Amino acid sequence: MWPTRHGTRGSTGGRRRSPITRVRGVSVVVTSALTKRFGPVTALDSLDVDVRPGVTGLVGANGAGKSTLIKILLGLLPATSGRAEVLGLDVASSGEQIRRAVGYMPEHDCLPPDVTATEFVVHMARMSGLPTSAARERTADTLRHVGLYEERYRPVGGYSTGMKQRVKLAQALVHDPRLVFLDEPTNGLDPAGREDMLGLVRRIGTDFGISVLVTSHLLGELERICDHVVVVDGGRLLRATSTAAATTASQVLTVEVTDRADELVRMLRGAGLTVRSGGNGHGPGNGHGPGNGPTASGDAPPADGNGAADGDPHGLRTPAGTLTARVPDGRFEVEVTDDAAHDVVRDAVTHLGVGLIRMQRRRHHLAEIFQDGAHADPR
Repeated sequence: MWPTRHGTRGSTGGRRRSPITRVRGVSVVVTSALTKRFGPVTALDSLDVDVRPGVTGLVGANGAGKSTLIKILLGLLPATSGRAEVLGLDVASSGEQIRRAVGYMPEHDCLPPDVTATEFVVHMARMSGLPTSAARERTADTLRHVGLYEERYRPVGGYSTGMKQRVKLAQALVHDPRLVFLDEPTNGLDPAGREDMLGLVRRIGTDFGISVLVTSHLLGELERICDHVVVVDGGRLLRATSTAAATTASQVLTVEVTDRADELVRMLRGAGLTVRSGGNGHGPGNGHGPGNGPTASGDAPPADGNGAADGDPHGLRTPAGTLTARVPDGRFEVEVTDDAAHDVVRDAVTHLGVGLIRMQRRRHHLAEIFQDGAHADPR
């Protein structure tokens, strides 16, 4: 259980409030033409964002302006121009009030080495306005939540990187904020530590009803835990969308078989489908025309000119004269526009009697947003 000033989270009888009910659907962060310059360097360039309740990923390469934005939202750094609001409060005039209502996990190591986790988190809870008894009680429960309860009386200086990250997360949560800013929370963690931290971040939003704005340059991490993403590049907004919309299924079907992949590829091309070898979709063999696979020598028309042969309604038999198409790893991609293409692939697999390992739509990824932005720079 995790006691809060509004009840107990995580227990059957406590109030487990969703982010929507806590803030009633209003934006938790809004910026308008927000600009920040450091001399000749523009860190934020007329940035307009609208962050709704839930878990939102602030995505961008290193130097994209993510940390600068968070510091402005906390009132720690003045903007050059433009406006920003957090929980309906203007950051230029209400910085102290905002910092009491939100939690902040900074990117870099900032923990005093000679105090225990309990001492540090209690201190941060007191700074947020909690009385001493409540600060101690909530510290114990928050450290239990982040997995540090057994180590809570050890000096922080002897902690591993992963344990220090958990202390930083605990102090951001201890005062029961409505919103938390998490700046690169998986920095310096090994794969197991990253998995644990991502699980904790997701639970903050789903189980405890706290809205989260989390930054990362590791796009795959945010795809898994965020409801929405805000993508910035060079201080400008590239795209703001739901994670589901950004990672929809593509029109590419990944097929993997146990054997006879070369014959299967030739058969599918003979049926009029565009097939490419491998799985990256880049470079040679990118599927922009017949016979374009990186190891395919060419294609021939379907057996009867109409994509069908006697007893072969989809035209699946290997066309006479088709040159060799080599698919050494048994994996290739097929461009699909409707469900009929799935039927063609399925029937071809059955016709050849090969073992089908996988046949699934490839999904888009957040990285493609950056690729699109590079080809259409709004500046």
